Amino acid sequence: MRGPVNLVRLLRTGATFERTGAMAVLLDQFGARPLQRAALHGLVWPFRWMGYRGDPLMPPVTRALTALGPAYIKFGQVLSTRPDVVGPDLARELRVLQDRLPPFPTALARLEVERETAAPVEATFSLFSEPVAAASLAQVHRARLLADGTEVAVKVLRPGIERAFRRDVDAFRFAAGLLDLLVPQARRLRPREVIAHFEGVVRGELDLRLEAAAASEFADTTAADEGFRVPRVRWALSGRRVLTLDWAEGTGAADVAALDAQGQDRPALARRVLQLFLRQALRDGYFHGDMHQGNLKIDPQGTLIAYDFGIMGRIDEYTRRVYAEILMGFIRRDYRRVAEVHFEAGYVPADRDVAEFAQALRAVGEPIFGMDATRISMGRLLAHLFEVTERFGMQTRTELILLQRTMVVVEGVARTLDPRINIWEAAAPVVERFVADALGPAALARDLWRTARVLARLSPRLPELAEDALVRTAVPPRPIWPGTAVALGLVLGGAVLALLAVALVT
Repeated sequence: MRGPVNLVRLLRTGATFERTGAMAVLLDQFGARPLQRAALHGLVWPFRWMGYRGDPLMPPVTRALTALGPAYIKFGQVLSTRPDVVGPDLARELRVLQDRLPPFPTALARLEVERETAAPVEATFSLFSEPVAAASLAQVHRARLLADGTEVAVKVLRPGIERAFRRDVDAFRFAAGLLDLLVPQARRLRPREVIAHFEGVVRGELDLRLEAAAASEFADTTAADEGFRVPRVRWALSGRRVLTLDWAEGTGAADVAALDAQGQDRPALARRVLQLFLRQALRDGYFHGDMHQGNLKIDPQGTLIAYDFGIMGRIDEYTRRVYAEILMGFIRRDYRRVAEVHFEAGYVPADRDVAEFAQALRAVGEPIFGMDATRISMGRLLAHLFEVTERFGMQTRTELILLQRTMVVVEGVARTLDPRINIWEAAAPVVERFVADALGPAALARDLWRTARVLARLSPRLPELAEDALVRTAVPPRPIWPGTAVALGLVLGGAVLALLAVALVT
């Protein structure tokens, strides 16, 4: 019975957009043609009565998303950082989805805290405020520890949020199945895997113990990053539904007027936001996956303070090198190399032509480089690159979805701080340094040294592994003469000594 239920939910989504007026706003924003508008309105209008009414005091799109629930709110949060996509007016409206949603009663939050800490709120805190921020999954209260007077932020999940998210994700999964069945050309996008990836990320957000661990790890990996800070986790006051961090005092990254009043150097802040994200993603393979304005504060000294670590991204070292080489190729306008990297990584089928792919990539990159700095956009590059890779049969890389989405979000944050930022100029030093470190002689020596260590660890089992392989293939082992054994020993010993020498020198 879940199929019909999910079909009703999808119809209700369209009906809600129609009833709240959000459908008309979006069609205007994206320049829909009269025939397209008539067809869409005609399809949805008969079901308008099924749509949620929402809060009539909110603007239409925000009203529709908040009425539909947390998964839709998450989508709106991403759009709020892309004024170049949805327009500055709509982006400004959607920013309320980041941390200014209607809160739930403080009494319920206090009950959750008491359940997690196994103690009355009054025995732990001398102050426990009304909500200071409310987002799609949780809300935050400012509190003061009774023991030492330290100011802390107490994050509490919304009641029933787990069930609401399961319902929304189930509907998304149903929609992905329909897309996979009815639109064959969309299969390369692997919609089922994309939704599964999204579901995994969201499930991590709904266990605040995992967020506490993420905050702690992120604080360790970024400890040496100048101008960046992660609040300390209070483990004794955290649990599955409650997370307590030291209070971060600062101005929200979206409050441009307040930053100007403080005399903050907004262009420098914009560059730092972009460069820190790239450095953390490429250097550590561990990055903040929800780095919108609502999750960033700036203290009076200009230090960026990140919080809300429910969505964190990981990419392995090989993928980081591939991604960096692709970015570096575009920055240097070396489209042949960008094409070769796609083929070497197996992203594009081997039967396609490298030269043709490089020519198509040039059609992506050159128009962007010819633009004014205010119009150069990583989001536009990714959109054009998507079109080209689709034509050449590249499948969606689920491991890069969060990285690419966050790159677009971070670009939006940087443009809020400095609308004239040149994304390529800001990104180039970080990417160039990573490529030099990851692909230079020192990196080669590190790779060889790691290989030697693995071989050394496995060396006691090598005869057994070789014998097992010979038995499985039913090939009788050929005798090894003493002279051959000595020669092999000398070769292997020399190779290991050479690797040790390289490692010691570097």
